[in-house]
Amino acid sequence: MSEIKKTFEDRAAFLTIYIKEAHPEDEWQVDSNEEQGVCYTQPQTLEDRVMIANDFIERFKYPIPLVVDPMSNPAEDAFAAWPERLYVIGVDGRIAYKGGTGPFNFDPDELEQWLEEHLPAPAISQ
Repeated sequence: MSEIKKTFEDRAAFLTIYIKEAHPEDEWQVDSNEEQGVCYTQPQTLEDRVMIANDFIERFKYPIPLVVDPMSNPAEDAFAAWPERLYVIGVDGRIAYKGGTGPFNFDPDELEQWLEEHLPAPAISQ
């Protein structure tokens, strides 16, 4: 995602919303989380969510601004985003692009293609 951000940051603003944990060790842990050492229990408080989000940002030097969904999960509910999903919100505030849900239909390449088609680079004048 950081490469997509680099390519399009002159034409779009990027934001990540951390919603409920997708693969907590007390629910549905996956091998890749264990391999990367990112094993957490499902957060029970907003402070727990913020701690996990901060750990992610620091560990992976995540370059995209990240906000945390409150424990009542309004963003996750509004966008049906669990466990992960990509959206583009247009300047009119409406959903312009809605990617598939992850992990199997989470497709950053599809998002990049959509951005290329809808937000072309400005022509260079000579």
